[in-house]
Amino acid sequence: MNVLGIIPARGGSKGLPRKNIRPLAGKPLIQYSIEAAAASSRMTHHVLSSEDAEIIETARNLGSEVVIRPDELAGDKVPMYPVAQHALAEAEQRFGVTFDAVMVLQPIAPLRTAEDIDNAVELLESSGAESVIGVVRVYDHHPIRMKKIEDNRIQPFCFPEEEGTRRQDLSPPAYLRNGAIYLIRRASLVAGSLHGKDQCPYIMPADRSVNIDEPLDFVMAELLIKQARGEELL
Repeated sequence: MNVLGIIPARGGSKGLPRKNIRPLAGKPLIQYSIEAAAASSRMTHHVLSSEDAEIIETARNLGSEVVIRPDELAGDKVPMYPVAQHALAEAEQRFGVTFDAVMVLQPIAPLRTAEDIDNAVELLESSGAESVIGVVRVYDHHPIRMKKIEDNRIQPFCFPEEEGTRRQDLSPPAYLRNGAIYLIRRASLVAGSLHGKDQCPYIMPADRSVNIDEPLDFVMAELLIKQARGEELL
């Protein structure tokens, strides 16, 4: 199976300005996804998609192939699938390869590993699914624990919660997309979907599922990286 990795890294970010090249434990954020893609044994090629000159230069210095993203695909309201479609078309022309599947590797999931990438590809092959999506099990954020406020009173958001239920006993188990793995067959992406209808879960642990959207997420990711390196934590 020929698999193309696409690392989408536009220049704009409202929550964390310049997020994609912001240093995380001594490396720019995009470097973690570039290194994971390069270390994968199942990813045929990978490219980084960006419109930003500084991000492009950083990626090239890190040894990544780069696809220049047109400005109309760089806005914060642009869906991911046209960005991936553009990168796929550019990569196929550049490498002379028709890919079987595309994996979007968002830089906001820096703790994803090369092993996760390889496992996801193998899962796509063995399951016959249209896509493989990275997920993490949630406990305190289980739908049963979600609430809404009506007339200044707390009400169940969707399911009633039986008092005294332990977090580990919440049923059925609930899972959240963690942003780390989006692996889709080529035909489905070309048709206009990044998820597909027949989705197979790739379940990841919480310590590899940090999704960086806010400053606190950055702090958490840095602590986990330093802990994995055996560095002393304050």
